Amino acid sequence: MLTGKTKLLGVIGAPIAHSLSPLMHNAAIAHLGLDYAYLPFPVQPGHLKTALDGFAAIGLQGFNVTIPHKQAIMPLLTEITAIAQAIGAVNTVWHTESGWSGTNTDVEGFLHPLKRLERDWSQAVAVVLGNGGAARAVVAGCAQLGCAAIHVVGRDPEKLAAFLSSWGGSPLAVKVQVHTWDALPNLLPHAGLLVNTTPIGMSPQVERSPLSPPVLDCLAPHAIAYDLIYNPSPTLFLQQARDRGATTIDGLEMLVQQGAAALAIWLQQAVPVDVMRRSLLQHLGLGE
Repeated sequence: MLTGKTKLLGVIGAPIAHSLSPLMHNAAIAHLGLDYAYLPFPVQPGHLKTALDGFAAIGLQGFNVTIPHKQAIMPLLTEITAIAQAIGAVNTVWHTESGWSGTNTDVEGFLHPLKRLERDWSQAVAVVLGNGGAARAVVAGCAQLGCAAIHVVGRDPEKLAAFLSSWGGSPLAVKVQVHTWDALPNLLPHAGLLVNTTPIGMSPQVERSPLSPPVLDCLAPHAIAYDLIYNPSPTLFLQQARDRGATTIDGLEMLVQQGAAALAIWLQQAVPVDVMRRSLLQHLGLGE
C-alpha cells in the first residue's frame, strides 16, 4: 500500500505506457517486502530538465531512462560513470547529495545471454542494425566481448558519420565501421552475431522485419541473431533467422538483467532476478 513514507522509483520516456519495467520492478519490490513503488513517467523531450527538478523536489530515489532521453539527459547529470561516458548514453539515474548520477546497465543486460554461449568472440564479426542509443550499448558490449570487427548499419549517412566519429576518443577498444543498408548482402555472410536495435517488428507491428527474406538469405549458417525487442517473442526477424539456421536470442533477458542491475544500485542489495523474469513471462503469456 502506498503511504506518505513510500519511496519512489520510476522510468521516463516518450512514449512510456508500453513499458514493462514497472511490472518487473514492482514484483521484485513486493518479493523483498520493501516500501517502494516504481512508476512510469511520460516526459516529453522539451520537459527533461523540469522533470529532473521535480523529481528532486519530491525525493524520487532513482529512475530508468528510455527513448528518447538516453543521450539528452547526460548534460543534466552531476556525475556519470566511466562506462556510460564511454557509451555516450545513460539508462539508470539515482539521486545523491550533490545531484543526479547516471550509469548504463544496458551493456550488462545485453551481454548476459551471450556470455552463456561458448563462442570464440575474438574471431566473431558483429553486424548491428540501427545507430541510436541502444546501438551504442550493443557496440560497447561487442567491444567488451573482443569481437574482431563491428559493423553498424543505418539509413542516414550523416547520422552514421556522427556515430562513427563519436567513438574516436572512447576508452573502449571499439573497432567500428559504418555502412548504409545496401551493404548488408556483403556483410551478412561474414556475421557471427547479427543484432537488431531498431524498433521494426515491435508489437503491434508484428508483421514487420528490419530485413527482407532475400537479404536474410545471406546470413551465415550458425550465426547468432539477437533482437532487442521482447514483444512479440519471437519477432518475425527472429523467426526468419531461425528458419535459416541461426541461434536466436530475444530482448527479454536483456530487459530483465539491465533492470536487475539498476534496482540493485537503488536498493544497495541483491535483487530477485528470477521473480523479475517470471513476472514478465507470465504477463507476456510465455510461461516458464
